[in-house]
Amino acid sequence: MSETLFNKVAFIGLGLIGSSLARVMLAEHLVTTIVASTRSRKTLEDAKALGLISEGYSDPIDAVKGADLVILALPVRATQKVLQQIKPYLTENVILTDVGSTKGNVVEAAKAVFGEQLPAGFVPGHPIAGAEHTGVHAGKVDLFVNHKVILTPLATSATLAVSKLTQMWQAAKAEVICMDVDKHDEVLAHTSHLPHLMAFNLVEQLANREDNLDIFRYAAGGFRDFSRIAASDPQMWHDIFFANKKAILNAVDGFESQLKILRQLIEDENSQALMGLLGHAQAARQHFNHMLAQKPLMEKNKVTQQFTILPGNKTFKGKFTVPGDKSVSHRSIMFGAIAEGTTHVTGFLEGEDALATLQAFRSMGVSIEGPKNGEVTIHGVGMNGLKAPTGALYMGNSGTSMRLLSGLLSAQAFDSVMTGDASLSKRPMERIAKPLRQMGAQIQTTGERGTPPVSIAGGQNLQGIHYDLPMASAQVKSGILLAGLWAKGETSVTEPEPTRDHTERMLRAFGYDVKTEGNRISLQGGGKLTATEIQVPSDISSAAFFMVGAAITEGSDVILEAVGINPTRTGVIEILKQMGADLTVENERIAGGEPIADIHIKGTRTLKGIHMPEDQVPLAIDEFPALFIAAACAEGQTILTGAAELRVKESDRIQVMADGLKVMGIDCTPTEDGIIIEGKGKADDWSAIFNGGEIESHHDHRIAMSFSMAGLRTSGEITITGTETVATSFPTFTELANRAGLDIQISEL
Repeated sequence: MSETLFNKVAFIGLGLIGSSLARVMLAEHLVTTIVASTRSRKTLEDAKALGLISEGYSDPIDAVKGADLVILALPVRATQKVLQQIKPYLTENVILTDVGSTKGNVVEAAKAVFGEQLPAGFVPGHPIAGAEHTGVHAGKVDLFVNHKVILTPLATSATLAVSKLTQMWQAAKAEVICMDVDKHDEVLAHTSHLPHLMAFNLVEQLANREDNLDIFRYAAGGFRDFSRIAASDPQMWHDIFFANKKAILNAVDGFESQLKILRQLIEDENSQALMGLLGHAQAARQHFNHMLAQKPLMEKNKVTQQFTILPGNKTFKGKFTVPGDKSVSHRSIMFGAIAEGTTHVTGFLEGEDALATLQAFRSMGVSIEGPKNGEVTIHGVGMNGLKAPTGALYMGNSGTSMRLLSGLLSAQAFDSVMTGDASLSKRPMERIAKPLRQMGAQIQTTGERGTPPVSIAGGQNLQGIHYDLPMASAQVKSGILLAGLWAKGETSVTEPEPTRDHTERMLRAFGYDVKTEGNRISLQGGGKLTATEIQVPSDISSAAFFMVGAAITEGSDVILEAVGINPTRTGVIEILKQMGADLTVENERIAGGEPIADIHIKGTRTLKGIHMPEDQVPLAIDEFPALFIAAACAEGQTILTGAAELRVKESDRIQVMADGLKVMGIDCTPTEDGIIIEGKGKADDWSAIFNGGEIESHHDHRIAMSFSMAGLRTSGEITITGTETVATSFPTFTELANRAGLDIQISEL
C-alpha cells in the first residue's frame, strides 16, 4: 500500500488517461477525495457509478476549489482557456500538472495566464501510454505499468512538487524521466507524432486510389500493424499537429530527406548502399530493443536467469565447435571498417559484445552486411571515412570495444562519447586514456576511478609515443597501436610480459607493417589497410570450459575443433598440462593469419596442484576462473600469483570465485594478486568434490560458465544466478554442455 500523497485531487477532463490515473490513485490509496470536471454529464455520471470520483462538475472552477493537486487531462489547445478560468480559485500551494503529449504550448499557455513567474507547483507531464479505446470506461489501473512518464520541470518548479508527482507516477508502476520542455517536444515529434502523421497519410493515400478495395483487402500484416494508429482520435491529433508544429515539421523534413536517399538507391539499383542502409536500420532497431530491455536490467542489478545442475554421475564426451574468438571478431569489424575495399569474415561470434562493436561502426556510417551464420561483409570506408555518430556509442558489457575504440576514436575528426551497461560503467578506463593523452588526444573519463562514460574530442593531431606498459594488457596495447595508425611518426609499446597479439597479426593481414622485437611492438603512422578475408578461429577462452570439464570427469573424451592456438593465448593449455591433464594438440594449421588446431582432452586421475607459472598469467588471464575449478579437483595446493588484473574484469574474479568455492566446500584464500586453493582430489578417487550451493555470478559470464563445470563433480544441487550474460561470449554454451552430458537446467526469473 502506498502513502497518501494528496487530500483532494481535481481532474479537468476524465478520458482514458485521467480515468486510468484515478483508478491508480484509489487502488494505491494515494488520495482522500477525487473530483472531476468535464462538459459531458454522462461521463461524470459514469465516473461516479464506477466509484472513480466523489463529485462531478460541469464548471472546472467548482472542481479546483480546495484541491492540492489539479490534473489537466484535456485537449492541449484548451489549456489556456481552462487555466484562465481556474486561476483565481487555485490554492496557494496547489500542484498543477497535465498529461498532454506536447509541452511547449502548455508552458506558453501557462505564461499567458500567470506571466513569466509561473506557480511553483506547476510541473508539466506526459505519460507515454494509450489504448485503442477512449473514454472513462476504457481506463485501466495497469495502463501505465512499465511505460515511461516524462516530467518537464521548469526553473520555477518546486522540488516538492516534482517529488510528489514522481511518487504518484511510480505508484502507477511507470518509469519517470525528467526532460527539458524543448527536448521533449523534439523527441516526441520523431517517435510519436511523425509515425501517427505517416499512418494517417498512408491510409489516406491508399483510400484515394481507385483500386482501394483490393489494396485494403490484400494488405499484409505490416500495413495492418503500422496503420492501426491511424484509427486514433482525429480531433486529438489535429490539435497535436498544430501544437507541436515546429518540431513536427522538422521531423517531416528529415523523413523526406531520408526517403529521397532511399528512393535514389532503388532507382540506381545501388545494391551495396541499399543493403548497408537496410542492415543499419535493422540493427539499430534491434539495438534499441537491447538498450531498452537490457540496460535498465543491468542498472537495477536484477537477476533474470539462473542455471541449476543436479548431483549425480555424469559423462562428458563429444566433438564440438565452440563459437568464434571474441577478440578476433572485434578486430575484424574495426579493421575491416577502416580498410579500403570489402572484407569478408567467417566464423564471426554473434554474441552481444562483438555485436556492440559492429553496431558502433554502423553508427559511424560503415555499411555492414550480416552477421548471418557467422558471416559478415564489411564495406570499408578507408582511414578517413568514418562519420560522426548521431548519439553516444553504447558498448554494452564490452571492455574490449571501449578500450580499443578509445584509441581509434581519438584520431577522428569528430567528437564522440562511449557508454556501457552498469558493469562496464564500473571498469577503469584511465589505463588507456593516460597514454592516449600523451599522444595528444583529448579524452575524459568519469569520476575519481576514471570510469565510463568516455568523452573524446575530435580534430586532434596525434603524435607517436614510446610507451612502457605498467602492467600487461592487450587491450591497452591495442588501443595505443590503433591511435598510432593516424599519429605522426612512430608509435611503440613495450610490454612487461607478452600479451595477446591479435592486433599485430590482423594489421599485418590487412597489409599494415607492424614490427615486433622482443616485447617491443611498433608501427609508423600514415599508412593504409587493404581489405582481406578473415576466418575467425574458435575461441580458446570458450574452449577452456570444456577443456576443464573433460579434465576433471572420469571417462571423458572431448575434441574441440579449429581452436585458435595463438601463442599469446595458450596459457590454459600449458597450465592444464603442468597439472597433469591428458591433453593433446592435433592437426595444427593456419587460418586468417592465426594458428588453429584441434584440442583433444581425456579424463585423468592425476591432476596435481601447482604454483601456476607467472609467465603464463597474461596468456591465460580470461581462463583462470575455469582453472580454479580444475585446481579444486586436483590433489594438493594450487597457488596463483601475479594476476591482479583479474580483480578489474567484469567482476572481481578472484574474490567472486573464492566466495563461490567456499560456498561449495573448497578451502581457498584470495590474495591481492591471486589465490591459494586447497584441492580435494585424489589420484585414485573420482568422487564428488563440490558440496553444491547457490552461487552468485555477479552477471559475469565466465564465472557462470566456470561454476557450471563444477556440476560434473558435485554431491549437491548447484544454482548459479545472474547467468543471462553468458550470451555475451558463448551463446551456445548450455546447448553444447548439455550435449556433452552436463544437464544444465535454465530458469527465467
